[in-house]
Amino acid sequence: MKHSPLVQGLIDAFTCLPGVGPRSAQRMAYHLLERNREGGRHLAAALGQAMDGVRQCERCRNFAEGGLCPVCADSRRDQGQVCVVSSPADVIAIEQSGEYRGRYFVLLGQLSPIDGMGPRQIGLDQLEEQVQAGSINEIILATGTTIEGEATAHYILEMVAGTAVTVSRIAQGVPMGGELEFVDGATLAHAFRGRRPV
Repeated sequence: MKHSPLVQGLIDAFTCLPGVGPRSAQRMAYHLLERNREGGRHLAAALGQAMDGVRQCERCRNFAEGGLCPVCADSRRDQGQVCVVSSPADVIAIEQSGEYRGRYFVLLGQLSPIDGMGPRQIGLDQLEEQVQAGSINEIILATGTTIEGEATAHYILEMVAGTAVTVSRIAQGVPMGGELEFVDGATLAHAFRGRRPV
């Protein structure tokens, strides 16, 4: 038996979410239709408001509801220090640490030619404009340690070569409280390469 067009449309809509296949989407749709129609209406309203009201910050590409995101609009932040991250979720993670007081630049992806993600698609042309304008004196690379993350970091390093901008990379390696026996070899190798004097 097939679903009615409206039910099938709802199921299909849920499959746009990462990690949600047809079965999971069907469970979600059935749950809302059987037990929580008010929750479904609230979800629909929140989705509509977010899709219409959330845009990219003009300066850093993070999520914003106005021209600038709250970080870029905060004059107390170090405007010359920019941490380059892959996604808005990375900004939240760094902000929760309470250690960083500069601005961000959110790539919304990483260099991946296979996926059609080149320098322009991840906003590196905008970052280069900011570097050329002289508004940045330090870039902190906080991209992942995947091949794409490393390629992105290398591209940015090459992009700012010959400018007065200093570039650093966040430390990577053994997590706080971690036992060495449970840390993988690649992470340990990274930790040894990034060691510093005590």
